[in-house]
Amino acid sequence: MSTQNINSVISVVPVRNFEKAFEWYKNLFGREPDVVPMEGIAEWQLIENAWIQVATDQEHAGRTTVVIGVNDVEAQCKAYSGVNFSIGEIVEYPGIIKMAEITDPEGNKISFVQDISNNSDH
Repeated sequence: MSTQNINSVISVVPVRNFEKAFEWYKNLFGREPDVVPMEGIAEWQLIENAWIQVATDQEHAGRTTVVIGVNDVEAQCKAYSGVNFSIGEIVEYPGIIKMAEITDPEGNKISFVQDISNNSDH
């Protein structure tokens, strides 16, 4: 498969209780969603052409992991320290990444990952 025609990525986070998840993600991102295309779906644009979609999906709720690349994982953790979010400890894979995870009320994991490989190819 060629990636030359790809122009965006949307990560779908399936949830059972949309209202509770909506509030949790609104607090996580510090703002209202950018788009609510229909009942039971909300979307936040994180950077150009990269979105998180929270969607009602009873069957798949709580089984997703979304990886969000950050420039500074320590700063990301500090940003959540005073706002009732329980973010995990920073784990370092020397020469590769530093990461910390947070789990939403449904059990979905959001991993904040900082590339420390000094490889500027990605």
